[in-house]
Amino acid sequence: MNNKEGNNKRGGSRPNSSRSNSSKPKPPMAKRAQGPKKVKPAVKAAEEEAAQKLKKQNQAPKRQKASDEIRLNKYISNSGVCSRRDADIYIQSGNVKVNGVPVTEMGYLVKLNDVVNFDGVVLTPEKKEYILLNKPKNFTTAFDEGQEYRNVLELVRGSTNAKIAAVGRMDKNTTGLLLFTNDTDMIRKFTLPNQKSSKIYQVSLDKNLKFEDLEKISKGLVLDGHRVFVEEISYIEKEAKSEVGLKLRSSNVKVVRAIFEHFDYDVLRIDRVAFAGLTKKNLPRGNWRFLTDQEVINLKNA
Repeated sequence: MNNKEGNNKRGGSRPNSSRSNSSKPKPPMAKRAQGPKKVKPAVKAAEEEAAQKLKKQNQAPKRQKASDEIRLNKYISNSGVCSRRDADIYIQSGNVKVNGVPVTEMGYLVKLNDVVNFDGVVLTPEKKEYILLNKPKNFTTAFDEGQEYRNVLELVRGSTNAKIAAVGRMDKNTTGLLLFTNDTDMIRKFTLPNQKSSKIYQVSLDKNLKFEDLEKISKGLVLDGHRVFVEEISYIEKEAKSEVGLKLRSSNVKVVRAIFEHFDYDVLRIDRVAFAGLTKKNLPRGNWRFLTDQEVINLKNA
């Protein structure tokens, strides 16, 4: 009996319940904001295909590149003035002329005999090459010493088809770093007497270098009417006093020899161990390697 009463109580109506008002109509719910309708993949692909066809109709047909033609930006890059990406910027800005006519078209083709004017300068299409050699003894940069001594170009033969030349001169007894390039501006730069880049030489003398002579050399001297500035001179650590390190800006080995001969020393050997930031690291005697792009940039800024 108690169970029935309990069930009746639980099942009884609640006068104050909110359910009594459930018969009233509810207010309509606000509509959700709808985004753009998703395009079906098949429809999207068809639209893109139609756009591509329309684009191709509006474009001029591409001309087949001949064997003696090259893209204008590559022509400029091969000339060594800037990268292809930078060349595109110059082309778009109207700073490049081909045979006297400004060209702003991307992908424009030129022939090797065309005259390309880049920002006021006529370019040569030959790619600039930069090769570093660790020169051994008994090779010379001269061509007039007979057949007894071989020319240094033999050591870099086959490295490139470009007409490269040595930067500066080296006699048969001088060893160490020697730069080759077809960049005439680079060659001219490092043969000027007022260049700013440093070279380091290890010099072997016939006798010990006196300390007072070392001090005199460190202050600079006048040779043949020209002032020679020496950045640094010191004895080679753990070597005899006849082994001397010399740092100066001249790339002319004759100047190095003349400095010590001025103080009555005979120079037995000269080894160039550093050239404008380049070193002999991982470059055994008689071997060569191409410079990296960053090394070329550093040389141009040296």
